[in-house]
Amino acid sequence: MSKVLLLNGSPHKDGCTAAALGEMIAVFKEEGIETELIHVGGGQVSGCISCGYCGKNGKCAFGGGVNEAAKSFEEADGLVIGSPVYYSSPNGTLISFLDRLFYSTPFSKQMKVGASVVSCRRGGNSSTFDVLNKYFTISGMPVASGTYWNSVHGFTKEDAKKDLEGMQTMRNLARNMSFLIKAIAEAKEKYGLPAVEREAFTCFMDGK
Repeated sequence: MSKVLLLNGSPHKDGCTAAALGEMIAVFKEEGIETELIHVGGGQVSGCISCGYCGKNGKCAFGGGVNEAAKSFEEADGLVIGSPVYYSSPNGTLISFLDRLFYSTPFSKQMKVGASVVSCRRGGNSSTFDVLNKYFTISGMPVASGTYWNSVHGFTKEDAKKDLEGMQTMRNLARNMSFLIKAIAEAKEKYGLPAVEREAFTCFMDGK
């Protein structure tokens, strides 16, 4: 069975972001896709310090939730990242978590389907959405889309549920993501994964 890992980057475990992710989880269940939800926004998470430990040991030196989530991420066929909007960007705790999660994990993320979801009261959703999507596009992960930018509006969970178009977007996003995961699994079995080149590394150390 295919699996999607969902990360709730909000400090509020049952707030607006959770409402959006919950709408997606219901659709994944209908589509026969297993889900795992991890709340990562509720504690203090240190940022990456580029110590190089993960390169030698295959896991983050700081341990904790990042290394635990890494196991689920490796098993998953898709990843949904949910975040509230703070000053037109994702929650800082979530950014620290994602930096370490993506940088420290040696397994290939190629063709795992990614989707980001943001919740805001009014503005800042597009810039937050852009930041989160960059984790996918640097990792060879196809980005799932919905029928609008993946955002819900509201100050409380009850407000977010009143955003009917936002909730509709979450459902459509989950359906599209489910389709991509199933289609990629079938294509992978038939054709294998695309070749990846790694030889070139742009670093103009000679000053030219």
